[in-house]
Amino acid sequence: MTTATPEQPADVVARLRATFRTGRTKPVEWRTTQLRRLRDLLKEKGDDLAAALHTDLGKSSTESYRTEIDFTVREIDHTLDHLADWLRPEPAPVPAHLGADATARTQYDPLGVVLVIAPWNYPAQLLLAPLVGALASGDAVVVKPSELAPATSAALARLLPAYLDTDAVAVVEGGIPETTALLAEKFDHIFYTGNGAVGRIVLRAAAEHLTPVTLELGGKSPAFVDSTADLQVVADRLARGKFLNAGQTCVAPDYVLTDPATAAALEPLLASAVEKTYGADPQRSGEYGRIVNERHFDRLTGLLGSGRVVVGGVSDRADKYIAPTVLADVDPASPVMGEEIFGPILPIVTVDGLDEALAFINDRDKPLALYVFSESAETRDRIAAETSSGGLGYGLPLAHLTVSDLPFGGVGESGMGNYHGRYSIETFSHRKAILDKPLG
Repeated sequence: MTTATPEQPADVVARLRATFRTGRTKPVEWRTTQLRRLRDLLKEKGDDLAAALHTDLGKSSTESYRTEIDFTVREIDHTLDHLADWLRPEPAPVPAHLGADATARTQYDPLGVVLVIAPWNYPAQLLLAPLVGALASGDAVVVKPSELAPATSAALARLLPAYLDTDAVAVVEGGIPETTALLAEKFDHIFYTGNGAVGRIVLRAAAEHLTPVTLELGGKSPAFVDSTADLQVVADRLARGKFLNAGQTCVAPDYVLTDPATAAALEPLLASAVEKTYGADPQRSGEYGRIVNERHFDRLTGLLGSGRVVVGGVSDRADKYIAPTVLADVDPASPVMGEEIFGPILPIVTVDGLDEALAFINDRDKPLALYVFSESAETRDRIAAETSSGGLGYGLPLAHLTVSDLPFGGVGESGMGNYHGRYSIETFSHRKAILDKPLG
């Protein structure tokens, strides 16, 4: 009995490029057919993906559907509803010296063959949402699921070829060797979601071919809270936003920045919000996830000593469980403040007021998100005007990610480029300038 030899990355790219050159992916009908088939996959095989997500990250079915499966369905529906309008050529004014008979317009052209590299924390959504934009743009696509979420990677590798055009969409599984081999190939765009260290590797590889890159990275996203806010509501929203997916969310609030009196009032409210959300023993809650692997578990437990434990602080390595944890009296120089936490630990750092908070934020890398809990219009306006972040949320963490008409992406160390909705078309297309001057 013989077994088939896996297709090599170079052969995959060559095969997809040959398909793209036939023009097969360019008609709107092909694009919308692929999007509808992807929607069918999510509707018909959503339970398969939810089971894989539970295996990899301990996600509940409810969380898997809300944050990964249904999230992507909404992105597809929004794209199908608006794609014809987004792709319509846009006229441009022509200067008088070219004559009254000259016309100008722009149109979106597909880029060609693009590569999407997904992370492990939302391994379905963060692979499929960029794929939606690439298909809608008329590109051929190589998708690389994360090897750190092996069950989800295997499910995607099995399901995507069963629903999509295999001559134009390919799944390449594997780890560092396979990713390295893919990055050695010439693509027309690379879309990477992950950390800054690997982002630099991707950018260096892309530079060899002058390939444009979108980098969706992370960072320490602050949540500023002042005394004008309803602290009970703040605590409830912070707990839900921070501890979703056991804190393994790139736009999760990384730390709370507030004055000492507000911090003292917020501490017991956060403790009660955790219990309200996950019960007295979150380890027994069906809605609370697990750390992806032992390496990340060990890294996170090493941060637990960075402050006074308000709630949580317990862990179980065999179960890859770390309780939802809030730390108070945290020194800005402590280990928990030295890196993106990417786990269920929420430090509270105190400052004297807004001016010190602004300086604290601006002295650090630009975050992927910045959250503000304040009823003061002046405070909100100053933070918007005097800080830079990928996104800014007033009163609610994470939610800006769900608005398809908002661009999602970082700035500086938190990334470059953006996507979702129309912004995905701009990312995965070339906006071509066209001038028409009749010969008569």
